[in-house]
Amino acid sequence: MDSEMNEEKEGCVFSPPQHGEISLRRALELIHALISSTYCIRFFPVKWRLIRDKLEQLLSGLSAAADGVDCSELMKLLESVISTLYEAQVLADKCSDESYRGGKLLLKSDVEIIASKIEQQLKILYETCVISRVLTHSQAIILLKPAAGANREDMKFYLKDLIARLKLSDSKMKIGALSTLNDALHEDEKYVTIMVVEISGGVPLLVNLLELGDTGVQEEAAEAIYVISAFDSFKGALVTAGVIAPLIRVLEKGSELAKVRAARALKKLTENSENSWSVSAQGGVSTLLKICGNVDSSGELIQSACGILKCLGGVDEIKRFMVEEGAVSVLVNLSKSKEESSKIQALELLTMVASDDDIKHLVVKEEVVGSLVQVLDPSSPHSSKAREVALRAIENLCFSSPSSMNLLMNSSFLERVLFFLRNGETSVQESAIKTVSRLCGLSETSKKVMGDAGFMPELVELLEAKSFPVREMAAEALCGMMSVPRNKSRFIQEDQNVNRILQLLNPEDEKSATKKFLLSAVMSLTDSKSVRRKIIASAGCMKYLEKLAETDVADAKKIVKKLSGNRFLSILTGIWS
Repeated sequence: MDSEMNEEKEGCVFSPPQHGEISLRRALELIHALISSTYCIRFFPVKWRLIRDKLEQLLSGLSAAADGVDCSELMKLLESVISTLYEAQVLADKCSDESYRGGKLLLKSDVEIIASKIEQQLKILYETCVISRVLTHSQAIILLKPAAGANREDMKFYLKDLIARLKLSDSKMKIGALSTLNDALHEDEKYVTIMVVEISGGVPLLVNLLELGDTGVQEEAAEAIYVISAFDSFKGALVTAGVIAPLIRVLEKGSELAKVRAARALKKLTENSENSWSVSAQGGVSTLLKICGNVDSSGELIQSACGILKCLGGVDEIKRFMVEEGAVSVLVNLSKSKEESSKIQALELLTMVASDDDIKHLVVKEEVVGSLVQVLDPSSPHSSKAREVALRAIENLCFSSPSSMNLLMNSSFLERVLFFLRNGETSVQESAIKTVSRLCGLSETSKKVMGDAGFMPELVELLEAKSFPVREMAAEALCGMMSVPRNKSRFIQEDQNVNRILQLLNPEDEKSATKKFLLSAVMSLTDSKSVRRKIIASAGCMKYLEKLAETDVADAKKIVKKLSGNRFLSILTGIWS
């Protein structure tokens, strides 16, 4: 190879290494020429593409050093670089020569050696000129991000370069380096692992950057911490580095974007209940409630703040402290927000916070019932999600208090629930029937009111709904309503009601509603002579009941026994006649 390197080529840009500025200029010329040669490679094109990436980084670094930097170490490096470039050009010519018949394994080995030399020289340039701060911000070497599938060492080297920039005092450089770091962390989780596990001081550095007053640095640092917090295995490293207190300070004084990013990170961290106490101890509850009560807070920030409070509320002591800090008033006001996402978050949090009757009474006293019923208005633009949340909140907050129930029954609540039983999407329908089923179990008064409002025909329709939970809850509610005599009379007056229930007792019909509740309803209906006659007259229905009785279904046995006695008397009456 040495003899070939000494051959003269007319017009060739290569010549023995020079010193000083000439050597630097010559190195740049050689790199440009070699990069051009790599596009014509025939053998090992993938390896040469990686070499070209390294050459472009080397070119960027040496170009930055071309502004008259007086550095003896740099001059020593240039001599080594030019020598390597000379060897590399000879190899590039061989790999481009279609007539080459030499040993391919040896040639491949030589290419790998050259690639290793260039990589090593790039690292020396980085250490000489970046870490030693010889280059200013405007001259700083900008490393290219390793290509997809790069080895771990290249990825680590790239992150180390970014960390070096973060340690410099220039805030613009910090922001640029953090932005680039975030791109890498979002793109490949390997960078996250290297950042946390393999780079000493990487996570503490990000935490320290949160404390800087510079808005841009704070925003980008909060984003990097959020990305890391999304990995359960790395949350401990963030907490150990003391990230919780700085995140809360960002929530107090940071820009809107910094607050949003800090809240996202804190929400991830508080998914682990062990961190809830740290957040509370650092004044996080008061800060988060202040965000929720601030009309200028964005919907995204409020959503994250409510999410954190929900996580904190999983600890009973912290939940009580939230109430003491005025959470009820803040959340009731937020539940009246015009922005639906904020309304939903507030209602879900209120439902969680109101865990005892005293707090529920306090919530209702804040006139939240009207706001909840308004969400159920079919003409309002609220989403199905909002209506489901409102129904759950009504069930949780209003059903345990007579005064709350009076408010509810005197509103348009039943009318609107009935509408969603008839016309709601499946998810809203399920929430509505769950509310109705529970309402039936509260008092005789509620059953009477529901019967007068026309709920029974809708419940009969739902006995054949596609959703099994809907069918089951409809059967349970209907069974409960039968305990009111006037509901039972109203039900019997419609022949089709009785017929549909009897048909659903078919043991072979797997899609029918739960037999337990239907049999209880039929048992109650058999107090009526007309119903007993109807069942006896229908051989098919009697067969269903007898089959169920044979499988030891208690209510079915009772009904068959009751009907058999009546049927025997009917036979005797016919004989005597």
